[in-house]
Amino acid sequence: MKKLLVALVLSAATLASASVTANQLGQCLVDSLNGKERKELAKWIYFSMAAHPDITDFSNITPADRESTDKAIGALVTRLLGEDCPTQFKAAMAVDPMATQRAFELVGQVAMGELMQNEAVTRSISNYANHMDLSVIQAAAAQ
Repeated sequence: MKKLLVALVLSAATLASASVTANQLGQCLVDSLNGKERKELAKWIYFSMAAHPDITDFSNITPADRESTDKAIGALVTRLLGEDCPTQFKAAMAVDPMATQRAFELVGQVAMGELMQNEAVTRSISNYANHMDLSVIQAAAAQ
């Protein structure tokens, strides 16, 4: 029982360390981006989602557009990990192989946040509310 408790404490400490290093890497990545790069990342995310078979008919993204964006993001990630944040990258990878994925999740959130600040995007993303039946929602909340 004592060994199990020690193992749990050590596991928790390792997870906390992994989380801290992933956060440090994520913060370095975010701090190293400019507004244009955040928009380029958001465009790449959009292009990637538009590749889904259920959505692709709604976009007119050309293969050349995809290739251009992929090249730009490849160069950006290379710079971020190899030049801007190599110390944080190495530290994060030493404690958690998934740290880079978690760090880039933060980068993705920041990139999408950049687009969400636009008034047209905000209007569009909240337009569904005009079609909600509030009485049904209120009734569900009252149950």
